[in-house]
Amino acid sequence: MKAGRPKGATGREAPRGGWTEEDGGGEGDAPSMPRPPGGAGAAVEELLDEVEANPEARPLLSVDGMRGRVAIVTGASSGIGRAVALALARCGIHIAFNYLDEGEESLHRASVTERKLSHFQVQVFHRAVDCRDSHQVRAFVDEVEEQLGGVHILVNNAGIGRDRALWRMTDEEWDDVLETNLTGAFYFLRAVAPRFRSQEYGKIVNISSVHALRSEFGLANYAASKGGLLALTRSAAVELGPSNVNVNAVAPGYIRTTRLTDRVPSEILDRARERSALGRLGDPQDVAGAVLFLCSEAARHITGVVLPVDGGYVL
Repeated sequence: MKAGRPKGATGREAPRGGWTEEDGGGEGDAPSMPRPPGGAGAAVEELLDEVEANPEARPLLSVDGMRGRVAIVTGASSGIGRAVALALARCGIHIAFNYLDEGEESLHRASVTERKLSHFQVQVFHRAVDCRDSHQVRAFVDEVEEQLGGVHILVNNAGIGRDRALWRMTDEEWDDVLETNLTGAFYFLRAVAPRFRSQEYGKIVNISSVHALRSEFGLANYAASKGGLLALTRSAAVELGPSNVNVNAVAPGYIRTTRLTDRVPSEILDRARERSALGRLGDPQDVAGAVLFLCSEAARHITGVVLPVDGGYVL
């Protein structure tokens, strides 16, 4: 089924510009005004006249207007990915997510996520998909569109870490992190791009890291992958912007998740608290809130940016 531009609560197409014919304008444009002759100077005068003629802020779609859309959240069986999926589901967004099949434990985590999502009475679709395999990624996105009726949102969350001093880092540790965190995000982005361009609508949020902005010892592979993800975000924003597709990134700091606290020594977490301007670690819900904002029409004029969610860690 071909995905179309998302419908609003009234069943009509959601306008690109975030306002309706009742506001006095057509889809995606300001009220038509005669263009004065005279080049750039006249164009500036026209813009000023328009501001004076329309002093009221144009109404934006609220988060409630996201109901019925379809989101893919990669790696959503636990942690930040699960929190993001739940935040979107609370808004009535149907959820598709993948997870890496690593045995019974990974299957259990995925089942827990599915059960939690189903409480919000949304459609849920999930599969074991290795995001390092482009064929698996394409097949998954095709199946999501078939099962859920379209794709409107992509959150590239899947990621791993293999921390080690760079002179001791193996080829496998480097390749696994780069292929999962960066190449996998590219595969998913490439798979949804034609759909988003065709329907002239899409929201993409890449989960990067503050370590893309300021690295630490032992994170050469992780920092490189997350830094590359920021560059990919900016490039995709430029290429997809003309099709009304927003592409942004969030950069979480140290977030309290089971997998994080199992892997990071307590002294590093204590130091992260001390460095944070807010004096605390973040929760997955903190990241989910930022992602939800970037997926909403409240952020319709924001693209190509990175939003740190770090409590002031990089200040």
